[in-house]
Amino acid sequence: MIKKLLVAIMIALPAMAFAQKFGTVNTQQIMQDLPDVKEAQTQLEAASKKYDDEFKNLQTEMQKKYEELQKAQEEKAPQTILDRRMSELQDLDQKIQQFRNTASQDLQRQQEQLLAPIQQKILNAINSVGAEGNYTMVFENGAAVYVGTDVTDLTPAVKAKLGLK
Repeated sequence: MIKKLLVAIMIALPAMAFAQKFGTVNTQQIMQDLPDVKEAQTQLEAASKKYDDEFKNLQTEMQKKYEELQKAQEEKAPQTILDRRMSELQDLDQKIQQFRNTASQDLQRQQEQLLAPIQQKILNAINSVGAEGNYTMVFENGAAVYVGTDVTDLTPAVKAKLGLK
């Protein structure tokens, strides 16, 4: 009796291991179709434009100060005036560098803040579709080197879960 039970378990174990379901999903495609992402991109572009405008103002100011320095050099201004103008140029250059770094960091922070809830929304939809379909694992579409015929593309189901066409 015990031998029969052990044999039945030995036969059933490999069959259970092969009964797993796998799926793939293309999150990039889903992200492109979500209106939330387009709205986030619009907000980021607006913020980027503000930074670009301010950067252009700083560049214009730098150009003006450089021209003033050149003019002072041509007019053979006293060395103290030349030194002051050169110092102003160096200070402004440092301000520009600092502004560039701050703007880049702020845009990156804004992007992360805007996209985090969207990414969580997609992850929740993937988890929901995976649980509903009893999938063992769901992989990102581009991560697998080989995808057999037993693997299901869950992208349409996740899109449907998110209300996308």
